[in-house]
Parts: sequence; C-alpha cells; structure tokens
Amino acid sequence: MTILPIKELKNSAKISEMCSQSDEPLYITKNGYADMVILSAAAYDAKMARMEAYEKVMAGIQEARQGRTSDAAQFIEELGKKYAAKD
Repeated sequence: MTILPIKELKNSAKISEMCSQSDEPLYITKNGYADMVILSAAAYDAKMARMEAYEKVMAGIQEARQGRTSDAAQFIEELGKKYAAKD
C-alpha cells in the first residue's frame, strides 16, 4: 500500500507511473487523513469485474436459500427438446 500527501498530486506523471506499475490503490492524504484513492484504469476495471462476479454469486446463493432452484438434469433435457424441435 502506498500513501502520499495530496501535495504530491502536482506531479501527475509520477502518480500515473506509480498507478500503472501496481494493481494496488494509491492512498492520498489531506492533513494527515485519508482523502482519496487512485487506481489505474486497468486495476479499476479488474476490481469492478470481480465485484460484479461476486454480486452474481451472492444473488445465486440468495436464490438457492429461497428455494428458487431447478434440477440440472431436467433443465438440460428441456433445453435439448427445445433446440431439437427447431432443427
């Protein structure tokens, strides 16, 4: 984890280089307290994709807990019939 004071933002080329060399966030402080977090675009996109995947898994777990499940073998059989009828 890298922590820098806000005055370091004046050197945007250095900040950009630091972000592009790491997937970890860069914490910016103001008056000694956390104020901002900066990530490279690639690291941000990867983290957002991971969060979306986690949300989908959690939604699936919630559906299963609510009893909204299907029998896999029956589903595959129904799918086979559906697409076999289109041939």
